[in-house]
Amino acid sequence: MEKSLIDYDSIGLRIREYRKKKGWTQAYLAEISGVEPSNISHIERAATKLSLPTLISIANALDASLDEIVYGSLTKNAHISNRMISDLTSDCSPAELRAMAEILSTTKKILRNK
Repeated sequence: MEKSLIDYDSIGLRIREYRKKKGWTQAYLAEISGVEPSNISHIERAATKLSLPTLISIANALDASLDEIVYGSLTKNAHISNRMISDLTSDCSPAELRAMAEILSTTKKILRNK
């Protein structure tokens, strides 16, 4: 049996992350996205597959792009990773940036030596 190319666990976790960042309940996300509340719970737990129209409704409600939501399922996602790194470092001091650069450099070396 072929493994699905769609990582529903990752999609559900990312939807939950975006929802919680907004301070929304599942019921509120369901209301503004037009998706049944029980379906939001199932999607976040990866207990169900979601259709493209449902995914678009949820992404629009969360003010997120589809590539951000399905990040883990994309093979060409460097632009998202770069944006995530940029967002994470946008409020850092010069000393924090230097420390993070060293951490990234060391991590890169470790990953490439495997």
